[in-house]
Amino acid sequence: MSTETLLIELGTEELPPKALKSLGLAFRDGIVAGLAQRELKHGDVQWFASPRRLAVQIAEVQVRAADKDLELLGPPADRAKDADDNWTPAAAGFARKQGVEPEALVEIDTPKGVRLGLRKTEAGAATSDCLNDIITDSIAGLPIPKRMRWGASRVEFVRPVHWIVAMLGQKSDHGEILGLSTGNTTRGHRFHSSGEIVLARPEDYVDALKSAKVVANFAERQEMIREQVEVEASALNATAVIDNDLLDEVTGLVEWPVALTGSFEERFLDVPAEALVSSMKEHQKYFHLVDDEGKLKPNFITLSNIESTDPVQVIAGNERVIRPRLADAAFFFETDKKSTLESRIEKLESVVFQNKLGTVADKSRRVQALAGWLADQLGAPKALAERAALLSKTDLVTDMVLEFSDMQGIAGSYYAVHDGEDKDVASALAQQYWPKFAGDRLPETATSCALGLADRLDTLVGIFGIGQPPTGSKDPFALRRASLAVLRIIVEKNLDLDLRECLAHAAAQYPEGVIADGTTEQVLDYMIERFRAWYEEENIPVEVFRAVSARKLSKPLDIQRRVHAVHSFSQLPEAAALAAANKRVSNILGKLDDHHQFGDVSANLLAEPEEISLSEKLSELEGTARDLIAEDNYSEALASLAVLREPVDAFFDGVMVNAEDEELRNNRLNLLKALRDLFLEVADISQLAVAK
Repeated sequence: MSTETLLIELGTEELPPKALKSLGLAFRDGIVAGLAQRELKHGDVQWFASPRRLAVQIAEVQVRAADKDLELLGPPADRAKDADDNWTPAAAGFARKQGVEPEALVEIDTPKGVRLGLRKTEAGAATSDCLNDIITDSIAGLPIPKRMRWGASRVEFVRPVHWIVAMLGQKSDHGEILGLSTGNTTRGHRFHSSGEIVLARPEDYVDALKSAKVVANFAERQEMIREQVEVEASALNATAVIDNDLLDEVTGLVEWPVALTGSFEERFLDVPAEALVSSMKEHQKYFHLVDDEGKLKPNFITLSNIESTDPVQVIAGNERVIRPRLADAAFFFETDKKSTLESRIEKLESVVFQNKLGTVADKSRRVQALAGWLADQLGAPKALAERAALLSKTDLVTDMVLEFSDMQGIAGSYYAVHDGEDKDVASALAQQYWPKFAGDRLPETATSCALGLADRLDTLVGIFGIGQPPTGSKDPFALRRASLAVLRIIVEKNLDLDLRECLAHAAAQYPEGVIADGTTEQVLDYMIERFRAWYEEENIPVEVFRAVSARKLSKPLDIQRRVHAVHSFSQLPEAAALAAANKRVSNILGKLDDHHQFGDVSANLLAEPEEISLSEKLSELEGTARDLIAEDNYSEALASLAVLREPVDAFFDGVMVNAEDEELRNNRLNLLKALRDLFLEVADISQLAVAK
């Protein structure tokens, strides 16, 4: 089967830089999926994305898919004709549906008997014939939240489209897409190139664009930027801080990257470094530099999209642009320091947290009480936790945070130091929002943990309590993230906290009637369920989590230990048999009348050698296992119980549980309950049993 190289390119106005990478990947995936749908095989796939183009190049694309031999089955052969040898309606209808006469049908042997059917060969799809549809479908499937129109056309896309390349080998006429005829002409850099570039074949694409000052490959361009930035930084004996999100965005802004180093006055270094970095990164897309001690240097690196004949002027222009922003930050910092954080508490009375939950001042008072209680549980200084909570939101009404929203908490920490607050209070103000995202750092001190937990627990209880839990993709108060943050802090900081108790204290801080009945349990269930995704990321099977969650526990650290213990147990060769046995025991006990009375196992009622053996082994292990469980050593406890496999198997093979003698039957049920209860001390391992 002959093959050709496929090249598709959409030439546009400048695409959104933050979305460029995802658009490029989605466009590639759409084209590949379109080929797969039509069973068109191919070789290596390359995707390209630059400010003015999305493109895909695929090697060895089949010109035509392989033909397929089809067997279409109709009604049973014995119902094909009636007693008069005429075709039945079922046979005639099947033939008509296939577009043939009934005489063209044949009898086909199947596992379910002889059927009337049709054998035919279906021609494979021609790539050239379906390429337009493949491209159109891929464009339609791009993750574009809002499309735009341009000119008099009703065509819609994320940005105006000016040319479309669609080449299968040397053939480039594949109809119209987005109102434009497909062809083999692309365009180079907006300023370093002029006119159209005619491509003789798809394989010329990358080199032709490089000659026109365009590095079309996103990953290649990104690596060029990283290398250039690092070289510029090394010239100053500094280290460039290369944030991945910023690197993606800058890669989406330039087609021909040229790194340039600028500077600003050292006086600005008196301003919190985070505010300066925010100005450089968020507004100007600059990379900042630090020295060997991690301190900010008065320099930045910017990426130009042109090779200027006078780079000094380009650098001077960037320095002129950043200076007013840094001056603003310096002004806000100096102005804010004229008022203490404590003096700003009153202003929070007019800032609404949530209509039904009061102001931010109300929230601060609730968090203050909860943080103090949590500090007692954690052995942290209660007074410092309460002080940090009281001041925790005061920086929301500072000029710095009003201008730089990402300085929330950080600004408060600087101002707390300036006001002479305890250093533990100051660090808690900055760390109250840690972790901000998955994998982010955790609060470092007990005071910070108390504040961070209290703030999130108050929000969770409050929002759930007024009937606004997350639904689907809507989570305006980021309750999923807050839940995971609480779990991470408790588990990774080894905090022995009962989540049910914490939530109850959080709910108690609200005025009577604000929080709906049952909110504590609702929030607890929601938060514990967040563990499911947590363990999926650790490649722990969901049935392991179910085995532990069946215990309805509320201590996250305890749940974590049990889950890992059950996961280790599930790897043992004895686990499957013991899990199945527990499932069987659960089913037997579950069928008993609710009024059935269980009691201790009577040794003198043990008649069969198998039940005697199981009872003795259970008695032998019970004390050791419970001691290990009491020490939270769940892994060793379960491992010690693995030896029960043989006596349990023997019991079910040789003992009739439902004996006619009531005393014998009840004693055997007591023995099974003792067995199940011992495992349930750790988890419901019957959940590990695989359904047959």
